[in-house]
Amino acid sequence: MTRIPPLAPLALLFAVAILPANADAPKAKLEKIYSGLAVERPVSLQIPPDGTQRRFLVEQTGKIKILPADETATEAKVFLDLTESIGVENAFEEGLLGLAFHPKFQENGRFYLTFSRQGPKRLVLAEYTVSSSDPDTADPASERILLEAQQPEWNHNSGNLFFDPKDGMLFLCVGDGGMRNGVHLLSQKLTSWCGKVLRLDVDARTGSRPYGIPSDNPFLDTPNAAPEIWAYGLRNPWGATIDPGTGLLYLADVGQDLYEEINLIEKGGNYGWNYKEAAHEFIGREPLMAALGQQKAAAPPKDAVLIDPVHEYGRADGFSITGGYVYRGEAIPALRGGFLYGDWRSGNLWSLHYDSAQGKVVANHQIEKPADPQNPTVQPTAIHPDENGEPIYLDWRGAIFRLVPAE
Repeated sequence: MTRIPPLAPLALLFAVAILPANADAPKAKLEKIYSGLAVERPVSLQIPPDGTQRRFLVEQTGKIKILPADETATEAKVFLDLTESIGVENAFEEGLLGLAFHPKFQENGRFYLTFSRQGPKRLVLAEYTVSSSDPDTADPASERILLEAQQPEWNHNSGNLFFDPKDGMLFLCVGDGGMRNGVHLLSQKLTSWCGKVLRLDVDARTGSRPYGIPSDNPFLDTPNAAPEIWAYGLRNPWGATIDPGTGLLYLADVGQDLYEEINLIEKGGNYGWNYKEAAHEFIGREPLMAALGQQKAAAPPKDAVLIDPVHEYGRADGFSITGGYVYRGEAIPALRGGFLYGDWRSGNLWSLHYDSAQGKVVANHQIEKPADPQNPTVQPTAIHPDENGEPIYLDWRGAIFRLVPAE
């Protein structure tokens, strides 16, 4: 096999770290909230930048609900119901997937959603606005389609989206097209949106596009490349965020056979899939290319620069990573500056501390280790801050938890 070239100077800052969970982990515990509410497959919780401190809960089945301020309440108002509008072939990974409020939501009432539709199968990015008569209700007729990424299979949609707190650009994560082994070979192709992080300007227009292409996107001058691409070589991003404190873009990428990974995404970066799985040569690549009659393409190009993750874990700790956000709250001081993440299958929860000055991970605190791996406290689909920056964990099985200090 051709040797993978060394990282570029900037990428050396992001050398992989495999650290044991620290024994001096901050003392914290999960407390269930909203136990009286009926919640179905929650995947996102967002606070709009309008001063109302409302909590908007996204259910993969198609509804967005406004959670009441009273965490013991038994009813939640439906903000938007897209149950009949989205299209689902397989409910495990398709559905309503992401929500981001425009930075000027208070003035313009605009927000953005990602969801799946069929015929052809695709991941849709759409803009909506709030009803003019009720701020707690969206106008479904306001739908404006911005982008539709063709998805060959039902899995690996991703759909994470978020605005850059610094410049207001919208980032959208798209999975590799699905199936095993990256069989469609789309993550490394700059002609495809699949397996990428995209960056758009929703307040501008470029040509006939319903959005603008930021002038500093990295592939504007690359022949045939999609100009929306910011980074590539990803499998199924599930949990990405920009830390306002450092400007670093953290992204958790779900692995296949052996490893789960956390990346720091840089402009124009290639994160290796499916040449690599995390920091390792992907063992399925060579037989896949042989089956496709493309043995000569099994190894990466000689000039390829593949950026390793800053952290990875293996199957002893879990099978499907869920990324969260960098904690900047007050309730658990020892967690400050840590990227909260967990494993959807095992229920293990951690906080990863990356020191940008040193260019390396300096701690990996384990927050939760289930006593019964077959029945974890939480199977996290998302980890988001509440209006005070304190962690809320969403459970695939329909529960919501808050992380609080423990004695």
